[in-house]
Amino acid sequence: MNWSGGGAIFLCLSVILGAFGAHGLRGRLDAYSMEIYQKAVFYQIVHSLGMLVIPLFAKVGMLTEPESARACGLLLTGIMLFSGSLYALAFTGVKTLGAITPLGGLAFIAAWAVLTYGLFRH
Repeated sequence: MNWSGGGAIFLCLSVILGAFGAHGLRGRLDAYSMEIYQKAVFYQIVHSLGMLVIPLFAKVGMLTEPESARACGLLLTGIMLFSGSLYALAFTGVKTLGAITPLGGLAFIAAWAVLTYGLFRH
């Protein structure tokens, strides 16, 4: 899988979603929902940058390819669960969707732990 390419796609989507939130959703979402939406965009950007950069560590020998793929896969999972559940929560107001968000947070933590272990191991 081309994880850097995937990160670039998710970064592009982040900009589109951020602009949509700033211009298309103003006045349509209440302040609480808008804050949730913005948090989803922010976490998507940060972790998409990780997907963009982590494979470079494997290319220069600071990580193995499997470590890189594991970390990026966990980041992708985190984006889908964390940001995805927050987007859904912002649009629907269904509070139970917030129960999914911590699973995405755990995936983010696991991704950074895999990266940390791999970088210190090499």
